[in-house]
Amino acid sequence: MIEHSVPEFQHRTVLLDEAVEALNITGPRANGVYVDGTFGRGGHSRKILENLGPQGRLIAFDKDLQAIATANTIVDSRFEIVHDSFATMAQALHARQITQVDGVLLDLGISSPQVDDASRGFSFRSDGPLDMRMDTTRGVSAAEWLATADEQLIGKVVREYGEERFAVQIAKAIVAGRTIQPVSTTRQLAAIVANAVKTREKGKDPATRTFQAIRIYINKELEELKIVLDQAFEQMSLQGRLVVISFHSLEDRIVKQYMASKAKLPQPDRRLPILAVDLPQPQLKLVARVMPSDAEVAANPRSRSAVMRVGERLAAGSKVAPVLSRIS
Repeated sequence: MIEHSVPEFQHRTVLLDEAVEALNITGPRANGVYVDGTFGRGGHSRKILENLGPQGRLIAFDKDLQAIATANTIVDSRFEIVHDSFATMAQALHARQITQVDGVLLDLGISSPQVDDASRGFSFRSDGPLDMRMDTTRGVSAAEWLATADEQLIGKVVREYGEERFAVQIAKAIVAGRTIQPVSTTRQLAAIVANAVKTREKGKDPATRTFQAIRIYINKELEELKIVLDQAFEQMSLQGRLVVISFHSLEDRIVKQYMASKAKLPQPDRRLPILAVDLPQPQLKLVARVMPSDAEVAANPRSRSAVMRVGERLAAGSKVAPVLSRIS
């Protein structure tokens, strides 16, 4: 989720029109129930509300207290914000007697206001406390984790979540560094990583992958993504849309593989006497894979890595074949 601050309290939401269009909030569906799993600063939620009918309903989720404060400024009886992870979606919907939804939007990752606020500890570009929690009221901070995690675990996290080839060296340097003084600020961690990484990627700070990895681990981002995909699909009405915007390959790989698994035609045992009409059908239609336009990337460079995937829940016995296109 990259929302670019213009000045303070303003933002530029990635794939704003495309994502809301992909939810297909038209006709009778305009009075359905929709979920914005990552409210952020509310760009997508506000656009969804513009398209909802008078009986429509939007349930949004966010772990960030600043996002919750922004959401509480929206005065609309059709809207409700939940201060929790989107991985609690099924439980939250059940508590509200909602048995089906017509669309779920997940705008993953981290927002620009979070990155640009040094006190949150997400960025190595300015010095601040090494926190990195999306929800500062729960869990352990990055500094607390680095103070106690063993070298093997730190290396595994940096390698798997950061796809960092110098993970072993970085982990050794962090453990050595904390024996001298606690690694408690973003500048400290960035300096340790810079000294451990011998060759640098052109145009990329050597701490980039390590900061990404620790943030993903601290916030359980990939685990919660896997949970919410299952929950969203199970809650989806027929012809309901699942729209997911990812910003790095680890997220996009999970989304791509999940949607592909639901869209795959089952392969029965050829030795069994099964008629074609009786074969199980795909549960999901792959509607689109959308990238930001050149104009959007030029206006908001942080959108350049975004990938949006759209799937539609199919009726039982549907013969609709997957179609890939770009939503204009």
